[in-house]
Amino acid sequence: MDVETIIIGAGVIGLAIARALSAKGQEVLVLEQHALIGSEVSSRNSEVIHAGLYYPTGSLRAKLCVEGRRALYRFCDDNGVGCDRCGKLLVATKEDQLPRLASILATANANGVDDLVILTATEAKRLEPEVGCVAAILSPSTGIVDSHGLMLALQGHAEATGTQVVLNSAVSSIEAWPAKGFAVDIEGDDAARITCNKLVIAAGLHGSSLAKMLTYANGYQPPATYFAKGQYYALEGRSPFSRHIYPVPQGAWLGLHSTIDLAKRCKFGPDIAWVPAIDYAFEPGKFAQFVEAIKLYYPGLDPAKIRADYTGIRPKLYNEGEPVPDFEFHGPGRHGHHGLIMLFGIESPGLTASLAIGDHVSALL
Repeated sequence: MDVETIIIGAGVIGLAIARALSAKGQEVLVLEQHALIGSEVSSRNSEVIHAGLYYPTGSLRAKLCVEGRRALYRFCDDNGVGCDRCGKLLVATKEDQLPRLASILATANANGVDDLVILTATEAKRLEPEVGCVAAILSPSTGIVDSHGLMLALQGHAEATGTQVVLNSAVSSIEAWPAKGFAVDIEGDDAARITCNKLVIAAGLHGSSLAKMLTYANGYQPPATYFAKGQYYALEGRSPFSRHIYPVPQGAWLGLHSTIDLAKRCKFGPDIAWVPAIDYAFEPGKFAQFVEAIKLYYPGLDPAKIRADYTGIRPKLYNEGEPVPDFEFHGPGRHGHHGLIMLFGIESPGLTASLAIGDHVSALL
């Protein structure tokens, strides 16, 4: 074999897995189709470090988020990666949202998030004078991280223990051999076939299409990945908030929230739109909807001060209106190929959970 383990995808998840595997002595090669690491889901998000409030108790999302959040803060502190425990207010803007707020508090406590504080409207306004709400939950351990700095640090750790990260290496085909091992074909000017004993597909938006390159004797069918597009607006000038402000979630969507980045810039988003293909074009026609949603918790918003910022696309395992599944890690017991781990539906809180996901996949292999 050319290499022990190939990881397809050099986003934050692929790099975290590479770090975990190479730290255990595995020879790892990471293949990335783009010219930069983390060019898709990992760099087109809110960069929020989530506490673990919303996810069903006992789910991988909840477990890996809480574990990953603690590990992420330690990693950032130890490696000089920019982060800030700025906190978050989860706000109810109407009386009929109070039962949902109480339900979220109960779920968070069951998930091991033990630092939440219930606030009255008056107490919330003492912390954030510009916020409008009838009650709120303060989450002190929610934060923000420099996602690109994190990925560079993960890459550095992995490469220091022998990992190679190869860019501009789009995979054109994958073959599983009957006895053991895989052959991965790279397209382009430097086309090549690379063989390995173990294979990890951590390709975000492209996980399902890569999985479909393989054949499965047991009849396994890879899950479909659906694309959920979100766009962001940025506020000119000084941020009105010193913390993230989140409305009460609407179903599976966490709502059009306000976040601050490490430069204390205020952003609003993302919204959600189901799209048939990857398309990062900004849609200015949604401006009025943004303004209406933001004013529910920021009544003093001046619409003239918000500007189009960027868009992102999240890989989801469900379509609009369907139940939300957990993170999925498909191993040999599912698809029948020894040494193959495939990740599907790793969206929020994937950035927060990245280090825990790396350890989880390392254990699975």
